[in-house]
Amino acid sequence: MALFKGSGEKHALEIAMTGVKLGDRLLQVGGADAALTAALSAKVGMSGRACVIVAGEDEAARATRAAQRAGVLMEVEQAALNLFPYDDHAFDLVVVHNQDGLIAAMKPEQRVAALQQARRILTPRGRIVVIERAPRAGLGALLHRTAVVSDPYYHNNGGAVAALQAEGFKAVRPLAERDGLSFFEGIA
Repeated sequence: MALFKGSGEKHALEIAMTGVKLGDRLLQVGGADAALTAALSAKVGMSGRACVIVAGEDEAARATRAAQRAGVLMEVEQAALNLFPYDDHAFDLVVVHNQDGLIAAMKPEQRVAALQQARRILTPRGRIVVIERAPRAGLGALLHRTAVVSDPYYHNNGGAVAALQAEGFKAVRPLAERDGLSFFEGIA
């Protein structure tokens, strides 16, 4: 058994749940886990396109370093998350990294704008996948308290599923909850 896993092995669950594949045009929103961002970007290969949009300079620097370490071609863009600097229908897949509450902590109008932008840049029948920390229950909740800042409205009104449906995504569903993460999917 290896003591250290490669980036792809470490993030095998996330790679499988997003369904990212060779040749995809992938946009990732947020960069809470730079190594995951690089691992997902690596899957599109030379025939695809991997982009990341982040709000902060620190996130942009972390994503750039992770891409360089992994030897991955990844375009990192620092911009407001309510206006993506990409053409309409430019991507096949959007992955929203909400593990640290990126969209859950936004004010409702900011979240609406970000999800509308994600829908705008997706191709018809393109997919969006939201990755969040799964709420812990029982003893796990007591032992592993994570301080994720969140808008109570987001969780009290259906979380990712309701937010995606409200912005016109179709076939919205929870994909899985495993290893402390929840995955949600919608179709543009």
